[in-house]
Amino acid sequence: MKKPTVGLVVLGACLALSVVVRASDMVGVYGVVDKVILEPSDKAPERIQIWGAFARSDDKSGSTYEPAERGYLYFSCPSGQESVCRNEWSDLKSVAGKGTGIGFGQRYKPTGRVRKADEKAASPDPYPIARGVVKVETASDRGSETMKVIDGLRAALKQK
Repeated sequence: MKKPTVGLVVLGACLALSVVVRASDMVGVYGVVDKVILEPSDKAPERIQIWGAFARSDDKSGSTYEPAERGYLYFSCPSGQESVCRNEWSDLKSVAGKGTGIGFGQRYKPTGRVRKADEKAASPDPYPIARGVVKVETASDRGSETMKVIDGLRAALKQK
């Protein structure tokens, strides 16, 4: 083979391999947060109520999520992880009420349960520490399938 032909073959192979392959989405729960309540106080939080709409992973392989649910997540911080919790809870509080999509926790691990608005806050779930809080504002952040989930969460919040 001549050098120009080899170059074209290599270039063609590189272009063929440059297709973006998207792995399974490992985020445990996506949400659009309305408000955050830190307990017992903002300065020394031990528990968090995260109010809004949420879609938890369905625990199947791939990138599928359960339907959007309105309500709140209620968490306590696992012992020894207070610094991580405070940082992530601060991130969650910073997006509250702004319509920003977020994700946290990890697929295949417990992510807590969505509680109805009229349910009393009791027996918090352990906060799911994984990869931090990720913002999802455009399809380029996490992909078009994730944006469909976020758009569904925004629509759920508009329903009264």
